[in-house]
Amino acid sequence: MQSDSSLDAMAYFEYFFKSTLDKAVHTLEGIIKGIAIDGKINESEIEELNAWCNDYVGIKSRSPFNELIPLIKKAVIAGIFTKAEIADICWSAKNFTTPNLYFDILSADIQRLQGILHGILADNKIEAEELKQLRYWIDENTHLKSSYPYDEIASIVAAVMNDGKIDAGEHDMLKLFFSEFILLPTHSTIDQNELAQLKKSMTLPGVCAYGPEIKIEGSIFCFAGISSRASHGAIAKAIEVAGGTYIDHVRQDVNYLIVGNQSNPCWAFSCYGRKVEQVIAYRKKGLNIVIVNENDFWEISQLKVVTVT
Repeated sequence: MQSDSSLDAMAYFEYFFKSTLDKAVHTLEGIIKGIAIDGKINESEIEELNAWCNDYVGIKSRSPFNELIPLIKKAVIAGIFTKAEIADICWSAKNFTTPNLYFDILSADIQRLQGILHGILADNKIEAEELKQLRYWIDENTHLKSSYPYDEIASIVAAVMNDGKIDAGEHDMLKLFFSEFILLPTHSTIDQNELAQLKKSMTLPGVCAYGPEIKIEGSIFCFAGISSRASHGAIAKAIEVAGGTYIDHVRQDVNYLIVGNQSNPCWAFSCYGRKVEQVIAYRKKGLNIVIVNENDFWEISQLKVVTVT
């Protein structure tokens, strides 16, 4: 007769195993969408799908891999994915996943977003049409706001697409940024040597939320940088008069970090400094701290500067 501890261990293993499978399938849905997002699929993108299959070949007899892997392999051998094949794979994936049991809806959709980024990056280049379609997906999934890394992706895509094109510097930044959020398969076609070199030559900024929702009453605020509108004391007073709380340091229960943009036009979307790094670290752990650009804070909150005496 098995002990209670043995049964608990088995139950945990089964939960962990099934949750891992769910994550793999959510990611596959995203990869499929990502590689086909511009309406074209090339050889490198097909090979990236092949790499996904190879990573799970050891459990190819288990559902849904016993259906998904043959579907993908068939298309890989043919060298082309038809719309019908893509639809079949996505249908099989959606019918298997059980987000209510192993992941909540937000976690499942964040995994799909990571898969989309993976698919876009699969051929080692990012096209303007891919970013355009990614932005459509972002706009259709606003329920992910304040969930890491949705805000970061939304802001950087909006910033790059402001002029409708991607220059060389932006392209490298996007490649490095996207790679931060994806789990590369063992035999990935993505150029990891190039990414390693980019990491040495480029520092990725934290990114302010794009079109954030701001609730003052009952929320805790912190400020980073220099304000273009008021002193920190005046900002604190305005927040407190409206029913919020202002603190001078970042901690886990902060709801919003406002980033001042005095003398730094890049802070329209990019945020720098120790406080921002702390918040990004907390966001990676799942804490929903929103990083807000000062311009958005004043416009959305409609607060008035309060004179401090």
